[in-house]
Amino acid sequence: MFHDPRFWSAVAFVLFFVLFGRSLWKPLVSALDGRAERIRAELDEAARLRREAEQMLEDATRDREAALAEAKELVEHSLREAANIAEKARKDAEDIATRREQMAKDRIASAERSALREVRETAVDIAIEAARETLAASLPADADGKIIDKAIGDLPTALSKRAA
Repeated sequence: MFHDPRFWSAVAFVLFFVLFGRSLWKPLVSALDGRAERIRAELDEAARLRREAEQMLEDATRDREAALAEAKELVEHSLREAANIAEKARKDAEDIATRREQMAKDRIASAERSALREVRETAVDIAIEAARETLAASLPADADGKIIDKAIGDLPTALSKRAA
């Protein structure tokens, strides 16, 4: 066993750690503790950042849902307004069409009355002219004065009958 190099290597290893172990162990432990503390701080920071990210995600989700609800409300409101405007436009168009139809009927009635009046006036003019020609052809020249005098004499009676 004393001639075996592995034995002496093990003895040297144990002596090395017995003599220098404390002086090596403290810096090694403090380095490992410092690194563990840094890792713990980084994990805490990561956990804090994760909580913040989750909170931000919840806020963003809530804001997105609120924006979607508001957009949906705006779309529904716009559709209702468009339907109201379309209904009002339809009703206005119907009213305008009804008014124009009534105006056209009034114009037609006026044109009929005007045409009837013209026909009557023309008929009266033709009747007067025919009567004049008939009277001129059938009456002697001196009879027209007698007829005018008789018509003037009968005028008050005809006017009083017409007034009554």
